[in-house]
Amino acid sequence: MVTASITKNAVVTTSTTETTMVTTSTTKTTMLTTLTNSHTTTMNVSRFSKWKQNAITVAGGNGEGQKLNQLNRPEGIFIDKNKNIFIADRFNHRIVEWKCDAKEGQIIVGGNGQGNRVDQLNRPTDVIVDQQNHLIIIADRDNRRVIQWMNENQQILIENIDCDALAMGKSGFLYVSDWKKDEVRRWKIGEYNEGIVVAGENGRGNQLNQLNNPTYIFVDEDQSVYVSDMNNDRVMKWIKYAKEGRIVAGGNGQGRNLNQLSSPQGVIVDDLDQIYVTDYGNHRIMRWCEGKEEGEIVVGGNGQGNQLIQLNYPTDLSFDDEGNLYVADYSNHRIQKFETIL
Repeated sequence: MVTASITKNAVVTTSTTETTMVTTSTTKTTMLTTLTNSHTTTMNVSRFSKWKQNAITVAGGNGEGQKLNQLNRPEGIFIDKNKNIFIADRFNHRIVEWKCDAKEGQIIVGGNGQGNRVDQLNRPTDVIVDQQNHLIIIADRDNRRVIQWMNENQQILIENIDCDALAMGKSGFLYVSDWKKDEVRRWKIGEYNEGIVVAGENGRGNQLNQLNNPTYIFVDEDQSVYVSDMNNDRVMKWIKYAKEGRIVAGGNGQGRNLNQLSSPQGVIVDDLDQIYVTDYGNHRIMRWCEGKEEGEIVVGGNGQGNQLIQLNYPTDLSFDDEGNLYVADYSNHRIQKFETIL
């Protein structure tokens, strides 16, 4: 494992231009609304410009396993308003809810072995929670279906789809990335037919109208779709009804320079068009301002490892309503919380 001093690796730097943008004045408070899956959080922009580099392990971290205090390659995460964490515990074939400050989680879906029975999952990769309607939507990846759980009853929403990640828009739309067809489709809740393609559908490739293994997606209030284009090492933005996207992060080949990404995954965008992306292969979280040539490291970037300043192939990310950053630290079998520096 690579270890390094915290001081040496406090890598988050804010440029003069960005500082001017996010701290407007002492008399005016700029508020931020961030849609993380179907959860809307409001944060003071000036409060989340930096995070402590030493993380707190808030779920898992007890080695790979299937005990209630363990995880096995957690992938998608969802944080509710009470800071409870819902985790797609991929290789345990279950969805786990980890209450805030709890020492172990509780299984809420699956956990009955790998399979396609009503009480089983097969390597789920993402989860979103509609708390108002008390339902959970799951990307049951290797069963090739999107399912919904409500009051312990399962309903298959979409069949025969190579689903990787989910997002819920404010207009009652469910978005699903299909890694095999290299596209993102949108469905109206309750109307699950063929859906509408909103990104991709032009074969696998690296042109602006193509994707190559899309993973996580984010949908803003204008129904623009941001998608982590994993094998193209870039994040794309597809405006509503657009025939092609534009590159908003990465796109300069696979690498670890500040203008590059390596197999990007989780993505969240704020109201200042700042794009937060999980840079999977570089073991770091990056922030890009749309239109900029390069991004900056937010947390991680201290080599692959299991120290509190390190990540090991991170996948998804999310924020709570105080602006704290949560990261699914996939190969460390844990969820890490990075607190804001106030």
